[in-house]
Amino acid sequence: MLEDLLSGAWQSIVFGVVGVGLMAAGFLLVDLLTPGKLRHLIWVQRNGNAALLLAANQLGIAGIVFTAILTSYSDFAKGLASTVIFGIIGLLVMALAFFVLDLLTPGRLGEVICAEEPHPAARVSAATHFGAALIVCACIA
Repeated sequence: MLEDLLSGAWQSIVFGVVGVGLMAAGFLLVDLLTPGKLRHLIWVQRNGNAALLLAANQLGIAGIVFTAILTSYSDFAKGLASTVIFGIIGLLVMALAFFVLDLLTPGRLGEVICAEEPHPAARVSAATHFGAALIVCACIA
């Protein structure tokens, strides 16, 4: 019994580290998609548009990791590999969704996200990111 508990705890730590790593990759993705430094935009300038997009991205990645773990293979290594693979796929799909939305809308979406005043396009972009992540979640399940 103690062995099962320790094994489960170890797996939780590993999955947690992988999940946080994927969320960090999500941060870097949003930073690449938007002009300027995301850290400065959100934490110094308190830009609500950029914060909304990043929040949707982080929730989307967390949802993908959650779904991958929940439906994980009984084999730990396969479950971990599928979590990493689907997490990367999720990031790529979210980036694609951003670029497609940018093509379909006037102006540059990255510049709109960085605007100081709230912009409705930030909500649409955030919903697009989260929706793309939900699509990946459905593919996993």
